[in-house]
Amino acid sequence: MKTFYDTRNISEYIIANNVKFQERLLSEAVNVASNIEGILKAGNIDLLKNAQRVVLYVVENSIDELISFAKQEGVAWAKHSLTLEFKLEWVHAIRRTLWYFIELYNQENKNFNDAGDFFELEKSVNDGIDEFLNTFFISYSQYKDELILSQRKLVEHLSAPIIPVSPTVAVLPLIGQFDSYRMDIIEEKILKEIARLKILTLIIDLSGISEMDEMTISHFQKVLIGINLMGSKSVITGLRPELVRQMVNLGIDLKGLTQTKATLQQTLNEHLA
Repeated sequence: MKTFYDTRNISEYIIANNVKFQERLLSEAVNVASNIEGILKAGNIDLLKNAQRVVLYVVENSIDELISFAKQEGVAWAKHSLTLEFKLEWVHAIRRTLWYFIELYNQENKNFNDAGDFFELEKSVNDGIDEFLNTFFISYSQYKDELILSQRKLVEHLSAPIIPVSPTVAVLPLIGQFDSYRMDIIEEKILKEIARLKILTLIIDLSGISEMDEMTISHFQKVLIGINLMGSKSVITGLRPELVRQMVNLGIDLKGLTQTKATLQQTLNEHLA
């Protein structure tokens, strides 16, 4: 892309003055400068080297490369849980340092002929820095969100163990708070485990559940339907009075879907006798 200023010469000027550029950059980002070695060790992230890449992409208006690198950086910082305040300070320091060297270059080469040249450059450079910063934070947030979701799924799977007690009978003890998200996880796990373990009877113990909201109870009813469609039968044990009242008030009818027993021990005695 042809511009009013020679991007190649500016890039070469910055590369030729790389040591001075780094010194200026470190003086602009005092907090980061004192932690630069720690960041390198923690995430194998060379801030000075990466800063030069950002600057050259911005000066040369290499937007695709700039965005790709920002995404890579966002994932790296999220993966190693590096402090975002450092990144924000660093990028602002890069902006200030870049403008300082553009000014030096212009003083030596008289690159800009009028105000229009300068404002065009100002827009190009600042838009590039802003694009990098925005893409970085989006990439960082997406990686963190995906990590949190995967960890939550793992926790939910572990908190809903299906325990085989015979070749055809298994127990699913449920405890804690329930919502539609957790019921989704349980439904997925139940149907997969019924197929994998060839479970004919699944005993679901609800003695650790005191209440569910209306949507979750409706979802639980659908889970019981799914168990039947898989060719298995379910037995619910340990229903607490509060949960029974909720089901009655909502008009939930479990007849034909499942059996109910008072306690898990009673049910195990019957099925394992």
